[in-house]
Amino acid sequence: MADSHSNPLLALFRSIRSWFGASGAPGLLRRLGALSLVALLVGWQAGWAPVLAQTITGTLGAPDATTTLSGNQLPAPAPPFGGVIKDAALQSKPWWAPRITPPQSAPNVLLIITDDAGFGVPSTFGGVIPTPAMERVARNGLRYNRMFSTALCSPTRAALITGRNHHSAGFGVISEQSTGFPGYNSIIERDKATIGRLLKDNGYSTAWFGKDHNVPAFQASQSGPFDQWPTGTGFEYFYGFVGGDANQWQPNLFRNTTQIYPFEGKAPGSWNLVTAMADDAIDYMTRMHQTNPAKPLFIKYAPGATHAPHHPTKEWVDKIHDMHLFDDGYEKLRERIFANQKKLGVIAKDAKLEPWPADLITPWDQLSPEAKKLFIRQVEVFAAYAAYSDYEIGRVIQQFDDLGKLDNTLVIYINGDNGTSAEGGPLGTPNEVAFFNGLNKLPVEVQSKFYDVWGTDQTYNHMSAGWSWAFDTPFSWFKQNASRLGGVNQNMVVSWPARIKDKGGLRQQFVHVIDVVPTILEAAGLRAPEVVDGIAQKPIEGTSFAYTFDSKNAKAPSRHKTQYFEMFGQWALYNEGWLLSTKVNRAPWDAFGPANPDPLNNQVLELYDLKRDFSQAADLAAKNPQKVKEMKAAFITEAKKYQVFPLDASVAGRIVAPRPNITAGRNSFVYTHPMVGLPQGDSPGLLNTSYTVSADITVPANGAEGMLLTSGGRFGGYGFYLKNGKPVWLWNMVDLERLKWEGAEALSPGKHKVEFDFIYQGKGAGTLAFNNFSGVGGPGSGSLKVDGKVVASKTMAKTLPMTLQWDESFDIGSDTLTGVNDADYQPPFRFTGTLNKLTIKIDRPQLSAADIKRLEAAMRTKAVSE
Repeated sequence: MADSHSNPLLALFRSIRSWFGASGAPGLLRRLGALSLVALLVGWQAGWAPVLAQTITGTLGAPDATTTLSGNQLPAPAPPFGGVIKDAALQSKPWWAPRITPPQSAPNVLLIITDDAGFGVPSTFGGVIPTPAMERVARNGLRYNRMFSTALCSPTRAALITGRNHHSAGFGVISEQSTGFPGYNSIIERDKATIGRLLKDNGYSTAWFGKDHNVPAFQASQSGPFDQWPTGTGFEYFYGFVGGDANQWQPNLFRNTTQIYPFEGKAPGSWNLVTAMADDAIDYMTRMHQTNPAKPLFIKYAPGATHAPHHPTKEWVDKIHDMHLFDDGYEKLRERIFANQKKLGVIAKDAKLEPWPADLITPWDQLSPEAKKLFIRQVEVFAAYAAYSDYEIGRVIQQFDDLGKLDNTLVIYINGDNGTSAEGGPLGTPNEVAFFNGLNKLPVEVQSKFYDVWGTDQTYNHMSAGWSWAFDTPFSWFKQNASRLGGVNQNMVVSWPARIKDKGGLRQQFVHVIDVVPTILEAAGLRAPEVVDGIAQKPIEGTSFAYTFDSKNAKAPSRHKTQYFEMFGQWALYNEGWLLSTKVNRAPWDAFGPANPDPLNNQVLELYDLKRDFSQAADLAAKNPQKVKEMKAAFITEAKKYQVFPLDASVAGRIVAPRPNITAGRNSFVYTHPMVGLPQGDSPGLLNTSYTVSADITVPANGAEGMLLTSGGRFGGYGFYLKNGKPVWLWNMVDLERLKWEGAEALSPGKHKVEFDFIYQGKGAGTLAFNNFSGVGGPGSGSLKVDGKVVASKTMAKTLPMTLQWDESFDIGSDTLTGVNDADYQPPFRFTGTLNKLTIKIDRPQLSAADIKRLEAAMRTKAVSE
């Protein structure tokens, strides 16, 4: 615009100014606030309508002016220039668009979610593990005993940040098990903007610390795209890991989208991510406060605890050990937690405790002394991990206090993204990677070899499922079990001193993780936008629980009336106190058999009245067949509405399902330059296939050693390297055995071609499409060659069927994080010769027509028998 004569709104502004006799905008603000009227008119012209709720501070056009948004559209369109432009600057008037800020009373938000922790874990809700940080929030705010999850990690987290159900957000399962259906593809579509994006565009500083697990496994490499990473979904700063779990001593750690190694050079046991992420969060908060103390903070804080591996510091292990919390076993622990819960009043007085599942988990008094000793060690490390994590969370909360921000900070602390994990199996394991390869019942005598290093960097440990059952008290079952409260009924504490006055109060309304986003928006005085980046947004599916903040609503009816649950073909429907659920037909550690072919109908249905039966103990299905029928129909309606179909009961089979990663459709890979950090989901897969790996190298005059190619690490993987000049190919069989091919002589100086050729004898992963595991983990034979001559041959009776160590990467020319064979080398073990070219050729088995016919017939036969 040239001047006010060409802009009727500016002309109107001048007329308003003359009408009220003000000498410029400041005078106008001091008198009748007509400037806000002008802002309304200018905004209306620019598409900001309706903006009647907007608040403008300072002088419009001045550098200090700010405005709130109406929230219809994000990002907000730029307002029209409101100054005057003449030919020369001296005759013109500058004008700045106002900075966007949230409403003046909008709180800081600290959203905390821990991992794999059931209702009975924290002392705040009757557990024996000390959680003073959680208790601090509870004392200054509210306790919630009916906060619900989805029963699994990625799905809960996707629902938490989007306010939509997990299938609506594309996360019907974890990202590593994604399949090509809208409810399961692990992609949060752009019509479901996250709470980070909504708050960022409304003037918040936004950051994410710790576990992500919402980046598709096939988009986790440095080739991107990065739009599904925290920094691509509205979080301006990210410090954490993108996978499901992480070695806390040597994690696959990122700052924004760049991998970092802050633990390198540190003595073993002296650096731990639990402390490091608290340090980084405190540093971030302090920097943001010092830079702009008026700008509110939104922090998602998601420690890896207490997901396996359980990696606390020795200090915390010693503290817990000295408390002797678990010496009398898991059944007594369960009874003690149950009594504590009733004493605290956090469960119903008439809640029932179901009998111990002796057919599933061996009673404590039937265990050998060796097993008891091992199991106590397992749980003490788990408890130390939980207590350690809560302590570091407490430091972050204290920093809000130290900065003078805690009074106007909404703290939402959710204990667990699902119930306690039983993925260690009935006996526990020193290496969770073994579980995901079907080895879930390692004998006590094998595990006891790791007793002294349990929880250190030498283990990827998990505890016995007996402890997991106890930590889900007063409920039954575990993580993965979406039809049982042990899998989905979490607890939560919320504080906001400026708003919540009913300190220490208990709230028993039904709340689901999808309710967190609308609650934060209501607390901040913001509305969910209709359009983000030009894309119409799907409605928020959660219901704000901000009404529960007021003491007058302490016993108000739940506003969240209906909620479906589904995970791995187990499902449930909640409706105003009633719960229809499928009877559990698979323990979490039984993940490798054929899946239920008809998860919708091939089920035993149970019915519970949670208003009278807090712990889901009394099945009423036989007495209410019509109610069962009605609720099943209602579940089908919800499932269709939220992308739950097709139901899929498979677990391990989905780990190796084909996905659109950067290796899809390729069988030849060539590398001519060292590189590290390529994640498992985006690297060539050598499981269940024949393959040849060739390295053209030049050995210098003084010899060479070092890594040529590796994938995985200490807890499962392979390595191709020179040791003392001799070529080596090694398979690390989940840290229980190492199969090694080694040349007898060191390579002479000059050019050589070293090669490992493997012939797989199984049918391949294609059998999984027919609900059949016979094609994976089969035998094969390998030959190590130097310049075309075989120097070592060996047969493998079994191969890894499912996965390598997932938080370690595919590296060429050196080895990051942990090595596959500590006895031979320590990372980074850089190759000291010249790697001219490394080639991988893959020859995957193809099912014949006869194979397919046989597998189809077997699948039909099984379906009929069930």
